[in-house]
Amino acid sequence: MAREYQLNPFRPPVNLRIDYARELNSQQHEAVTAPPGPCLVLAGAGAGKTRTLTYRVAWLIEHGIPADRILLLTFTNKSAREMMERVADLLGGDFADLWGGTFHSIGVRILRLHADRLGYRRDFTIADREDVKDLLNACITDAGIDVKAVRFPKAEALADLFSMQVNTGRTLEEVTGGDEGPFAGVMDSIRLVQRKYAERKRQAGLMDFDDLLVLWLRLLQDFPDIAETYQRRFQFVLVDEYQDTNVLQATLLDVLTLRHRNLMAVGDDAQSIYSWRGANFANILKFPERHAGAKVFKIETNYRSTPEILALANAAIAANLRQFPKALQAARPPGQKPALIVATDAREQAAFIAQRTLELRDEGIPLDEICVLYRSHFHALELQMELTRRNIPFVITSGIRFFEQAHIKDVAAYLKLIANPADELAFKRLARMLPGVGGKSADTLWAAFSARFLPSSDSTPELEASDNDGALPEARPVAPELAAISRKVPKKAAAAWAQFTATIAQCEHPDRRGQPGRQIRWVLEADYEDYLRTTYENARNRLEDLTQLAAYADSFADTTLFLSELALQSNLEAEQNQSREGDDEERLRLSTIHQAKGLEFRAVFVIMLCDGLFPSGRSTETADGEEEERRLFYVALTRAKDELYLCRPLLRFLPGMGEAFQPASRFLGEFSETLVEEWKIHAPVPSLPGRSTHDTPSRIRGTRGLGRPGDPGNPPDPDPVDEGEDPF
Repeated sequence: MAREYQLNPFRPPVNLRIDYARELNSQQHEAVTAPPGPCLVLAGAGAGKTRTLTYRVAWLIEHGIPADRILLLTFTNKSAREMMERVADLLGGDFADLWGGTFHSIGVRILRLHADRLGYRRDFTIADREDVKDLLNACITDAGIDVKAVRFPKAEALADLFSMQVNTGRTLEEVTGGDEGPFAGVMDSIRLVQRKYAERKRQAGLMDFDDLLVLWLRLLQDFPDIAETYQRRFQFVLVDEYQDTNVLQATLLDVLTLRHRNLMAVGDDAQSIYSWRGANFANILKFPERHAGAKVFKIETNYRSTPEILALANAAIAANLRQFPKALQAARPPGQKPALIVATDAREQAAFIAQRTLELRDEGIPLDEICVLYRSHFHALELQMELTRRNIPFVITSGIRFFEQAHIKDVAAYLKLIANPADELAFKRLARMLPGVGGKSADTLWAAFSARFLPSSDSTPELEASDNDGALPEARPVAPELAAISRKVPKKAAAAWAQFTATIAQCEHPDRRGQPGRQIRWVLEADYEDYLRTTYENARNRLEDLTQLAAYADSFADTTLFLSELALQSNLEAEQNQSREGDDEERLRLSTIHQAKGLEFRAVFVIMLCDGLFPSGRSTETADGEEEERRLFYVALTRAKDELYLCRPLLRFLPGMGEAFQPASRFLGEFSETLVEEWKIHAPVPSLPGRSTHDTPSRIRGTRGLGRPGDPGNPPDPDPVDEGEDPF
C-alpha cells in the first residue's frame, strides 16, 4: 500500500504591488480577497463586475498562484483579452500563461491535445455555419428523404434543433414539441439525419461549434487520466456572466473544479434573460446547493446610473420571487426622475421620441449616447418611419432592418401578386418557396402564367383607366390562372401548388381583397406558418413579427397603399445602410433589450410598455416566463445613466376592432407612482399664416406638439428651421 505524504503549502512573504483596499469598494474587496472555496459573486448592473474579476486574478497571482493554474472563462474572446491585459497592466508583467477565453476557445485548446482519444485527428476542422448547412443537406440526401414531396425541416432549422437539444440537455422530442410539434410526422427521419450527421462529421474530421463543448466534456467524463490532469492543473476557475451558462457549461465547470473546488462564479441573476437560446436560470439560482459551502458575495454599489433610476430598477425587480434579493446603491449624485409618457398611439409615441431626441442633442447629449429599447423589432415600426421622415440618422443593432427580412418579403409577395399580377419578381419568389420548384421551374411557370394573364405587352386592358372617372378597375383574379397552369407544375410540387392557389383565392375573396391585414393573417393560417417552421431559425419570433405586421397593415385602407409604404421604407432602409458604410456620423441607436445587454447610454427610451407586447403575451403563460420578462425590463432600466423615458401608447389598431385600448404593461403597476414623473403630451400649435408647415428634422410639423412636463402653457416654438440649415 502506498504511503500518503502531504505537502504543506509554502508561501514566501507577500509584497503586494496593489493596494486592494484603496482601489476597491468594501464589497468588491471582500469578493476579491475571498479565501479558497466555491464563491458566487452577485454583481449588480453597473457595479464593476469586470473590475472585480480582474482584481481577483491579480490577487491570486500576487499570492503565489501561477498564472497557468488559473482558468478564466468568459462569453467573448474580447472580454477575456481585456481582462488579461488589465491584469498585466495592474501587475506590470506578461501573463500569457494565464488560461483565458470563451468556453468554446478553451474547448478547442484542450481538444487539440487529446482529440485522438476520441477517434479524431488532432488537426480536426471546425465547421462553420455554412459547413454545417452543407453537411446536413448531404445527410438529408443520404437518408433518401424527398424534401420535395414532404415538408421536411431545412438544414438551418435542423442545425438549430440539434444545437438546442445539446445545450439544454433535453431530448429531441422535448425540443421539437413531440407529437404536438410541427415535425411530429417526420421525427423518425429527423433522428436518422441526426445519426448520419454525427457519422459524417467523424469521417470528415469535423467538429461543429457544439462539439467543442460536448467532446470536451466527454474527454473529462470518459478518460479519468485526462480529467485528473486538468482538475489538478486548474487550481482556480473564474467564470464571467454565470447566469448565461447552459446545462452543458455548468456541468463542465462542476467536473473541472471537482478536486480543488475553487470556482468563482460572477454574474447577476436579475440579468438572466437568455433562456430562449439555452441559458439555464437554475445554474445561478441553485449555485449554493450545487456547491456545498459556497460563499455568496453581493456587489451592489452602482457607478452607472443616478439614484432615481436605480430606485425604479430596484422596485421593478422586487416582484420576482425566484431571485437573490439585493438593492443597487448609487455612487452618483441625484438627477432627474424617470419620465412616464402616455401617448395616444404608436405614431404619437414615435413623434415624442423623435422630438425629444433632437432636444437632448441640443442639450449636449450626442445621438450615439441615446438609445431606444424595445422587446421585439416590430415594436419600432412606426418609430423607424418617423425617424426616416425627419431625416434623423439611426442604426439598428441587429444589423438588418424590419422590412429587409426574408419572412417580411415572403408574405409581402403574396399581396404584391394579387395587387399586381404583372409582378414577375413576386410570382417567382412565391414559386421558389414551393417544394420541387427551382429557378428553371419558376421561369417556366412564369412564362405560362404571363402568357395567359398578360397576353401581349401592348394590351393590358385590366390596367387601363376607366372612361368614367379615371380610376383603375379591380385587377382580374389571379387564382383561376394559377389553377389553369397547374399542369406545368412539377409533380412533386402539385399538392403545394394546389394549396398555394387556394391561399391566393381566399386572399382575393371580396371579404379580404383590399384589406392587407386580413390577407396577411390568411396567408399565415393557410400556408406560410408551416413554411416558417421548416425554413427559418427562430420561427416563433418571425411569426410574431408577421402577426404584428398584419396589425400594422390593418391601419391602411387599401392593400396598394400598404405595399407602397412597405416599398418606400425598404428603399429608404437600403439607402441608409449604403450611406452608412464608412461614415462615422453619430446615430441614434435602436435595439432590442437582449442585444443591448452590457451596454450603457446617457439617455434611454423604453417603448411599447403594453401588456401583451412587453411583457409578451406568450411569456406570461408561465410564472418563469413572466419573471424572465421582468428581468428583461430590469435590464432595460439599468442601461440608462442620466435620463430614462418609459413610453406606452393608449391605443393600438387591432383586427376587427379598429383602434382599441391597450392595457399598460403590468410592470408599470408594480412600483410607486412617486418614482416617476408623468409627462403630458399636448396638441400641436396651429401654423401661423405665411409660415411653412413642412416637417423639419428638429421640429414637429403637422402632427403633434410636445410640451415640457409641468409647462403646458409653453409648447414648442413653432418657428421652422431654415430649409437650408443642416441640423447635423
